[in-house]
Amino acid sequence: MIFAKVRGAALCAAVLLVSACAASPEQPAAAPPTQQPSTQPGTPSSSLPPGQVKTSDNVKLVTNVPRAAPLNGADDWNTDLAFQGDYAFVGNFGGFSIYDISDPTAPKTVSQVACPAQQNDVTVHGDLLILSVDEPRSGEGCDSTDEERAWEGLRIFDISDKKSPKYVSSVATACGSHTHTMVPKNDKLYVYVSSPGPEPDSKTCPPPHKLLQIVEVPVSDPKSARVVAAPDIPIKGAEEGSVGCHDITAFPEKNLAAGACFGDGVLLDIADPVNPKLLQQISDPENFQIWHSATFNNDATKVLFSDELGGGGAPTCDAKTPATKGADAIYDLVDGQLQKRGYFKIPREQQESENCVAHNGSLLPVPGKDIMVQAWYQGGVSFVDFTDSDNPKEIGYFERGPFDGEGGIAGSWSAYYYNGYVYSSDIQLGLDVLEITDPLTDPAKQVKMDDFNVQTQKTY
Repeated sequence: MIFAKVRGAALCAAVLLVSACAASPEQPAAAPPTQQPSTQPGTPSSSLPPGQVKTSDNVKLVTNVPRAAPLNGADDWNTDLAFQGDYAFVGNFGGFSIYDISDPTAPKTVSQVACPAQQNDVTVHGDLLILSVDEPRSGEGCDSTDEERAWEGLRIFDISDKKSPKYVSSVATACGSHTHTMVPKNDKLYVYVSSPGPEPDSKTCPPPHKLLQIVEVPVSDPKSARVVAAPDIPIKGAEEGSVGCHDITAFPEKNLAAGACFGDGVLLDIADPVNPKLLQQISDPENFQIWHSATFNNDATKVLFSDELGGGGAPTCDAKTPATKGADAIYDLVDGQLQKRGYFKIPREQQESENCVAHNGSLLPVPGKDIMVQAWYQGGVSFVDFTDSDNPKEIGYFERGPFDGEGGIAGSWSAYYYNGYVYSSDIQLGLDVLEITDPLTDPAKQVKMDDFNVQTQKTY
């Protein structure tokens, strides 16, 4: 999501880390809502009643865990997800939550941390959790406010005790951090920071601005984390306006990264993670407005880019919007160069009140197949088979009718596959757990992941 949103007052501002404000660690998951009879992909959904769940025959909603205090205010939108062992970590504009998912059918809240800031894109590495802050605030701490534009960047937490995460340090980055990507290399952890800019006369985002910044986080001494590089990457058109990427996905074992850099896609050589080299820049002005994210297939022979037409707040899954806009584009990687193939967009028309566009998703570890699960805001969650790059197709879906509460912006922000289930971070309604049972996807259930950060891909 890229549109600006003014944050309200900090929740539990007097307390940096709140187990006291958190829901009970033993809070049970809510029972799944009643589902309508399943339908096949391609069925129009414009008449789906508010809140009503609909799925394809092969997908079911296992359970839902609603947002809870202190992260359930009007401005506390659920955002991104990360996983480690039996835990799921869910970002939120108000902070982040940790859930015990050892039983995926009944996740339990372990702790919640009130640390307000826009985005709070989340990753985990060992005992460290990192949050992206894309909002100038009065200071680096969780007790900061949005009343002074003095600091933005990364916040780092110690999560060795999941019941009581501890704030460790922060790193200020130019124009903040909209998203970030971990690139482990030997015994070091590098973090690629993505942010748009510059903003003239800004304290935190002055010109000039680089495509990305690189933070080194010493795992044994995270307090000494610092920006170690802001490489000069020769992007055509950078002189015409905003510079920066929305999202970068790294594939360290392949020495590759793919960046969705707002107006363009880029392919990078990251053999030296502190000195990435531009391999290719691609554009698609006829179809793509905001290059939002990138996903490699399992052997890094393809990249699926998504377009967040309208910035996440517009109803672009309607009959008025072409199927190539606000969609996915599949590129084959041939002799080191990206070649455009087909497009994919969910085939169900959404109502004019439903913000809907391609958003965050992840690959399913299915040998010999290219299958992805993806969030579409109020368009729900879609499973797409892009094995045939020219003819990607939906093989399953989950969605609800329009959100009828306050705020208007709703739906699935991120939907990721992890150890047999899909976890969907719903902006307004909390954590959804989904399951797909299908001959195409069942082989993924044989793969055991120890951790998962979607922007740092591995071969499975």
